[in-house]
Amino acid sequence: MTPTGALLATNPLWLTVLKVIVIFAFLMVMTLFMIWMERRVVGRMQHRLGPNRVGPFGLLQSLADGLKLAFKEDIQPVLADRWVYVLAPVISTITAFTAFAVIPLGGQVSIFGQQTVLQVADLPVGVLVVLACSSLGVYGIVLSGWSSGSPYPLLGSLRSAAQVISYEIALGMSIVAVILYSGSLSTADIVAAQTRQWWFVFLLFPSFVVFCVSMVGETNRAPFDLPEAESELVGGFHTEYSSLKFALFFLAEYVNMVTVSAMATTLFLGGWHAPWPLAGGVADRGWWGLLWFLSKLLVFLFVFIWLRGTLPRLRYDQFMALGWKLLVPGSLVWIVLVSGARALRSAAVTPREVLVVGGIVLVMLLVVAFLLPQHGPAQPDPGQPGAAGGSREVPSAGSDYPLPPLDLVIPAPPPRRAPVSLPAGRKENGHGTA
Repeated sequence: MTPTGALLATNPLWLTVLKVIVIFAFLMVMTLFMIWMERRVVGRMQHRLGPNRVGPFGLLQSLADGLKLAFKEDIQPVLADRWVYVLAPVISTITAFTAFAVIPLGGQVSIFGQQTVLQVADLPVGVLVVLACSSLGVYGIVLSGWSSGSPYPLLGSLRSAAQVISYEIALGMSIVAVILYSGSLSTADIVAAQTRQWWFVFLLFPSFVVFCVSMVGETNRAPFDLPEAESELVGGFHTEYSSLKFALFFLAEYVNMVTVSAMATTLFLGGWHAPWPLAGGVADRGWWGLLWFLSKLLVFLFVFIWLRGTLPRLRYDQFMALGWKLLVPGSLVWIVLVSGARALRSAAVTPREVLVVGGIVLVMLLVVAFLLPQHGPAQPDPGQPGAAGGSREVPSAGSDYPLPPLDLVIPAPPPRRAPVSLPAGRKENGHGTA
């Protein structure tokens, strides 16, 4: 058992319950703050004020919106499956809150005289718990779309299922390199491993990039908000929901944003530890860790808002191509490179030998590249339709998505008709011929 796990095992039940209540309240407050922050930041990006009436600086606007949703009429479609329709938002919300239980928020502190750490539970497979909760959360989205009895929610839920399958794979692969370097699946051990060496954002920067892109796709946030695209699906999987059921989906989305941001902080930014100038000092112990953790967390949440106010929504085929053709193959290649580097390090291979082998491989690749036949663009035959003076071939981005002609060709105007001469003895009046 790890030192963190041993310390948590000695905690009384009342302390564990207190932590659960505090975590629940923290996520609720963060949801209200994130809604307010998103509206204010996007308003500033668009040169408008945002909420500024309810409470100081509009801080109570999110609370007022939540109370308004609670008193809205709860409408249920006639064709909806009643029990599944009610259960779907509950599944999404519970899984979002559960994933935060294994996130370490700080180091060892004293709460009412009891020594503990700012973490609810430290499991040997804590990383897998977060991945499992994010995978189960999509069941709420899929069931909500299926049980609504409407085509638009069903399309949104199917999109979400395909999205999670695509980006969950890339998300899991981006964590493999972190596990190889830390030697553990425990979130507390991963944070501790980054105190003995550089933060993993510097050592494993490609994994960090893949994780950040995948976590935006996992949370259905812009520019990856295809399951709830208003311009295409009205509202997506929650089109038929209202009142508190809709509020639960809203809550689950923002809690998931906080959870994946906390996970990125834990895996790549040293968790609750202070940055380099202050690492290991007085400001890196006790309750100071909570301050550093929240600071890093807010940076990721700001990036979520920044992306929404900056990037347009992707087309669905572009979204799938990014996951399957770039993130997944890139992650596989990076895992192979990291595993090879770790194996060479364990075998006591000198840097000179690594450079010699790498140089030989590079030379072989260059030789193969030069020996491959180079096919230039075919010259058009003047007698063929695609030659100059004939019809041009339409360029395309692929066999499935043709593009319009790149050069606009204006057709020649039709010949003007010759004026019709009137027979003798007839004259033209104001409305035609007489």
